[in-house]
Amino acid sequence: MDKFRMIFQFLQSNQESFMNGICGIMALASAQMYSAFDFNCPCLPSYNLAYGMGILFVPPLVLFLLGFVMNNNVSVLAEEWKRPTGMRQKDPAVLRYMFCSMAQRAMIAPAVWISVTLLDGKCFMCAFSTSVPVEKLGNGSYTGLSEKEMRRILARIPCKEIYNGQELVAREVAVRYLRCISQALGWTFVLLMTMLAFLVRALRPCFTQAAFLKSKYWSHYIDIERKLFDETCTEHAKTFAKVCIQQFFEAMNTDMDLGHTHSPEATPSEVGEEKEKLLGITDQGTMNKLLKSWHKCKPPLCLHQEVLQNGNGWVEENQHRNHISLPKREIVTYYSKV
Repeated sequence: MDKFRMIFQFLQSNQESFMNGICGIMALASAQMYSAFDFNCPCLPSYNLAYGMGILFVPPLVLFLLGFVMNNNVSVLAEEWKRPTGMRQKDPAVLRYMFCSMAQRAMIAPAVWISVTLLDGKCFMCAFSTSVPVEKLGNGSYTGLSEKEMRRILARIPCKEIYNGQELVAREVAVRYLRCISQALGWTFVLLMTMLAFLVRALRPCFTQAAFLKSKYWSHYIDIERKLFDETCTEHAKTFAKVCIQQFFEAMNTDMDLGHTHSPEATPSEVGEEKEKLLGITDQGTMNKLLKSWHKCKPPLCLHQEVLQNGNGWVEENQHRNHISLPKREIVTYYSKV
């Protein structure tokens, strides 16, 4: 268990690098999934387009949503977006930065899938086989076919085993034509994604450096504050449970005649140290009220403030002092004031 705990703490401390690694693994997995995928075009005029476009866009959508699901900041963003304003205002720029940061990572795997699919050409060939210009590539003098019959023959171009329209248009010519267009679109898509990534990563901080740094700092603060609050709650719950269990056994020890099997009693100093960790919160009702208050009105981000207790138990800030709060100090102050 200690090893797993150390690994979990390492991943938490290196969350950004870990998420980048996850996105890279998902990108490689998407390419491997496509290579292992059994592509079977229906070769029917009414189904080719739906099947081809489905293979081109549905898996990227799944990978995009999966990228959000595997990102721990999704819950942080949702909590920050839905929480009541209370004593702390919500900054839309911070929410936008968090969403854009997650979207950039989640877009990697879908972009790889679309690029590989277009460069391979099978999906595009299946979707647009009925759009082959017979007048330019085929036998223009071949007559006796209605438009419906011609579409049915062209829809079989991806299926080499059942294609029977060599007199109308050679299959090799149609395949080369469709793959050429598909690969051109694929390289264009790769170029556009590369240019977009360059603009987002390089040029955005240059034009809005102050806003970018502010959004980046406070997005990290929200994430760190949540982690520290969870750690503080875990520590408090552990201490609270320990004290409750000790008091239970002490009460049972006095009520029952245990003879020579008395359990060792804790020294007053140890009991005092444990109760100090509870920060004055020693019953269920107070703890529930505290957690509800933390959700409804988080404390203002200000240190060195004059203490003015209001109805919710929060400390109001002095209007003449505006200093940034540190998360651990803020949480401990919150516990001590309730």
